[in-house]
Amino acid sequence: MKTTALIIVDMVKDFTSPDGLVFYPQNREILPRINELLTVCRQHDCLIVFLQHRYRRGKFDKNLLNMRPNCIEGSGGEDIDDIFTLQESDYVIQKRRYSGFFGTDLDVVLREHNIRNTIIVGTKTNCCIRATVTDAYNLDYNAIVVQECVATNSEAVNQMHLTDIDKYLGKVISFEQCCQQLAQQQL
Repeated sequence: MKTTALIIVDMVKDFTSPDGLVFYPQNREILPRINELLTVCRQHDCLIVFLQHRYRRGKFDKNLLNMRPNCIEGSGGEDIDDIFTLQESDYVIQKRRYSGFFGTDLDVVLREHNIRNTIIVGTKTNCCIRATVTDAYNLDYNAIVVQECVATNSEAVNQMHLTDIDKYLGKVISFEQCCQQLAQQQL
């Protein structure tokens, strides 16, 4: 059984579509590379998990007090970007906080599949990526971030968080390194 999961964080239309409520062009730019990595991970029998940022329509959520409303259920903004073709074996885990682990069953799903390595990609490096990587580290998963497959609205902020992740929480590797390690069964 493969011990690696690809976790695609918040590549939903409110973040990736020019019409999205919290769109950044950087999120659209990384979509093709993430989709390419998804294909490679499927070829190497990795578990695929899509994290879907989503708030309940008409219900209070503290997060929405500090940010523009986005990813409201039923709005279409919470839908995973159309570039991705989901398969029946993929997991879609809804989340309401930055970390994909907080208040979700992500840890249970990963443990049920004997996952040790988590390849984490998506948006925003300084919020949802960082929080998910931190929790993966704290739960003893090997957290791997593919540098060409994460983004935020500032390249300087993106690089600062990638530097910290690589130093303290996991590994930051290139797309090519990730593909090589998957092919050599090192992930």
